[in-house]
Amino acid sequence: MSLFTKKGFDAFVKKLPGTSFVDQWGSHVAKVGDKVFTLLGEGGEARVVVKCTEESFEILTALDGIGQAPYFAKRKWVEIRAGSPLSEDEVAHYLTRSYELVAAGLTKKLRLELGIVLPGK
Repeated sequence: MSLFTKKGFDAFVKKLPGTSFVDQWGSHVAKVGDKVFTLLGEGGEARVVVKCTEESFEILTALDGIGQAPYFAKRKWVEIRAGSPLSEDEVAHYLTRSYELVAAGLTKKLRLELGIVLPGK
């Protein structure tokens, strides 16, 4: 199931603890603890937007089909288009990593309430 479809995107994201969805900005947005960690844009070419580390940002934005996410770029967010060279597993990795980066910014109390256990925490 493709992460670039609403059905595939939702199925994957729902597996991550404490997530919720909202439709805003003309996109299907996934949040953890009320903070955006990814969104799916389906108008035109399907795309997934994720937060990434500075190193990943530099690597990913050098690839065709991946660029700075509009309105998010200064905070190291990338837009991965369906036609990018990344495999489905690689997109899933970056989506999960985005979740972890955003969830790490939540309070320890909220992470505990949401059932979030982060690697190395």
